[in-house]
Amino acid sequence: MLYNWLYTFHTKCTFFNVFKYQSFKAMSAFVFSFFLVLYILPKLINWQKKEGVKGQPIRDCGPQGHLSKQGTPTMGGISIIIAIILSMFLFTDITNLNIILVMFVLISYAILGFVDDWRKVTKQNTKGVPGKVKLFWQILIAGIFGAILVYNGFSTNLNFPFLKNFSIDLGYFFIPFVILVIVGTSNAVNLTDGLDGLAIGPIMTVALLYVILTYVAGHAELSKYLSVFYLPKVGELSILLMALLATGLGFLWYNTFPASIFMGDLGSLSLGGFLGAIAVLVKHELLLVLAGGIFVIEALSVIIQVYYFKLTGGKRIFKMAPIHHHFELKGLVEPKLIVRFWIVSIVLAVISLATLKLR
Repeated sequence: MLYNWLYTFHTKCTFFNVFKYQSFKAMSAFVFSFFLVLYILPKLINWQKKEGVKGQPIRDCGPQGHLSKQGTPTMGGISIIIAIILSMFLFTDITNLNIILVMFVLISYAILGFVDDWRKVTKQNTKGVPGKVKLFWQILIAGIFGAILVYNGFSTNLNFPFLKNFSIDLGYFFIPFVILVIVGTSNAVNLTDGLDGLAIGPIMTVALLYVILTYVAGHAELSKYLSVFYLPKVGELSILLMALLATGLGFLWYNTFPASIFMGDLGSLSLGGFLGAIAVLVKHELLLVLAGGIFVIEALSVIIQVYYFKLTGGKRIFKMAPIHHHFELKGLVEPKLIVRFWIVSIVLAVISLATLKLR
């Protein structure tokens, strides 16, 4: 919105021509968001301590080493949400339907996550919003997102990585598929957010990958050259993704081991939903399974553990789920475990990027 106003001065000063370039707006959003998060987080940490907010409750059944984290300030994800919202107003076209829809998902899931976090903090238990209630709202929000897309004539074709010019038309099954992608990604990121800095690393690598994908998909010549589905105006999403990347770095400044603040469900639920929504809009939903492999593995480890426990009458495959706790209990120290997960995430993102040519 702001860039539209500034660009009107380009006839008087050629410098203002830069505001018509998407790359400049994306870099501006990056710099702005990074320093904004560095400004907000210390104040949020100090405010919680000053006001006597009890902080993050820790499960008694979790690894015993985590009990020392009890009371750590939480809901740090609000700094990321604020930075992305302000970047939207400053650097994007807020009339763009893609922008409106992803921000709808981001803000709605952030509100849901905030309610969940606030209940945990005030009641000092790990239950928060009941699982079924949380899932209902997640499905409803994602369903509205999908329905609006179909109503506006959005392509219901499902594209496949590694396969050129091959897709399946999902028709009205597209809406349940959208729900699966957004809700699944949101909860998978939430499950991953169990160690200091563990979730934000893969979030950033996936965000960077989709910066490239949104830029390519929104560029007529590049999309044609790489046989990517051309989507006019989707390139604007790269600005929000650059803001997310920057806020992730700023957040990691305080969230790295040992964390001074946690992201909370406010951050993990909303950022997972945000990435899922963007994957849908850029027509690379299945690629998210590969690029976000860490999130997939974390979610699958919980599903496998639960069902195996029920089927075998109490036996377990993993020492504890999600799988990062399994490795902790096997003796892998937290910082080394986190960095190794980051490395895997980076490799998966590079492989995902290679699919643009390997087809």
